[in-house]
Amino acid sequence: MNHQTTLEQMKSMRLNAMAEAHYNHLQGRINTEYTTDQYVSMLIEREWETKQNNKINRLIKNARFRFSASIQDIDYTTNRQLNRNVFERLAVLDFIRNKENIIITGATGTGKSYLAQALGNQACQFLFKTLYYNTSRLMEDLKIARLEGTYTKALLKIERVDLLILDDFGLVPLDTQQRQALLDIIEGRYDRRSTIMSSQIPVSQWHELIGEGTIADAILDRIVHSSHRIELIGDSMRKKQLKKERN
Repeated sequence: MNHQTTLEQMKSMRLNAMAEAHYNHLQGRINTEYTTDQYVSMLIEREWETKQNNKINRLIKNARFRFSASIQDIDYTTNRQLNRNVFERLAVLDFIRNKENIIITGATGTGKSYLAQALGNQACQFLFKTLYYNTSRLMEDLKIARLEGTYTKALLKIERVDLLILDDFGLVPLDTQQRQALLDIIEGRYDRRSTIMSSQIPVSQWHELIGEGTIADAILDRIVHSSHRIELIGDSMRKKQLKKERN
């Protein structure tokens, strides 16, 4: 048997992890005796794990998170009314499987963006396609897309992801085009995909914030009334951390 030919054939089929494991076995670096079935299973497992990890890394990169956030690193000790049991149930991601939404509200610095992106990162780990956007930036991008004739294409991209995260909703008032764009996004995903929205503005003020009663009613009916709600309280965690670091 020509081992070099076998290795080259594996690589030509893009079975690089399998080729590496086989090479290490030939070099004696994997010092374990296998039956034929066990050896084949080991090679396949190495290749499968590598491909899964690569896919997860691509999903995280394509999600365009603002920073790295992890479910495991969430702070439940700070008094901000974050129910650990509720949040950990959300982290199981059944809300994505059930096409449900999440709304996270609270003052600046209470960790809304971190929680949203931690759920987004978790979604990528489970191979759900995710996109993160600052809401104001997304609205500006869609305005440019209208001018360039790519608006429909941009909406389709947003519509198809399993989880859309709209961060910092409501920091800037919506104009007529942005209001319509938000409705197009919510309408396209309604009952088909999941959305997480974070905002400093209480949900009770969203109708006025969106403006134009008919469109506001349509958006709120689709996104608010069927959502899981997380309402954070307390002072800015960032300020507390800075104060702690200075002392």
